[in-house]
Amino acid sequence: MSDKIIAKIKYISEPDSKKTSDGTVGKALVMLDLVASFERPVRFSEILSKSAYPKATVYRLLQTLSNQSMLDYNAQTATYIPGIRLVRLAHSAWRQSALAPIARPILDDLADALGETLHLAQMDDGHVLYVDKRNAEKPVEMFSSAGKTGPGYCTGVGKALLAFMPEKEQARALTRQSFHKYTAATLADLPALKAELLEIASIGMAFDREEHEPGIICVAVPILNGLNRAIGALSLTSTTSHNSLSSIKRFAPKLQEAARKISDAAKNWQFPT
Repeated sequence: MSDKIIAKIKYISEPDSKKTSDGTVGKALVMLDLVASFERPVRFSEILSKSAYPKATVYRLLQTLSNQSMLDYNAQTATYIPGIRLVRLAHSAWRQSALAPIARPILDDLADALGETLHLAQMDDGHVLYVDKRNAEKPVEMFSSAGKTGPGYCTGVGKALLAFMPEKEQARALTRQSFHKYTAATLADLPALKAELLEIASIGMAFDREEHEPGIICVAVPILNGLNRAIGALSLTSTTSHNSLSSIKRFAPKLQEAARKISDAAKNWQFPT
């Protein structure tokens, strides 16, 4: 199991007072997140070992979620995977809440103009949700893809989003960071992250300096609404063998122009608060 998946499972399985205070529904949603975080069919014993809930509670939640087609149980392999009902709900949420449908033509134009890897992301409980992606003319293998989640504290889009969150929302999002050390360059603690977020808020852009994956760098900008709040983030990602941080910084004005266009297009769109 990769470091990224281990860190993701740890993040999801850690107690969260907001989620656990939402009763059975909150617990069921935590269980869905936990099953999905394995990114493969998973056995009951594995789920139980990572869950904060008693065995009887885990069993009851898995049974209910399977009965409702939110999970799919394979009796032959005795494993669980996310269910088909989740696919339908995810598709509906993507159409109604994600920036991707609005940003698609703008992202297409930007990809044609720059020829580099582009990411469109939104914040999900302190984590980054990649809602769309455009590959470079010469595609580079990396962690991110549309529909995946990544950490907020060590990705360009994550830091761009965190830096432009309202104070209370930012404070809660910061408590959800694991500070798992993915690389030697990963920010290791909250004070270091807070200091960088202040700088990002000042200059209007963020960088990933090989903090999440070795050899992968990026420049990111927030997509801001009229209240100067980030409703999303846009990034250009490259490799240290192809570019340097100083060289990708030159793309920032183009990213900011595209971010403004997406913001303008999103003015009549209803986003989750």
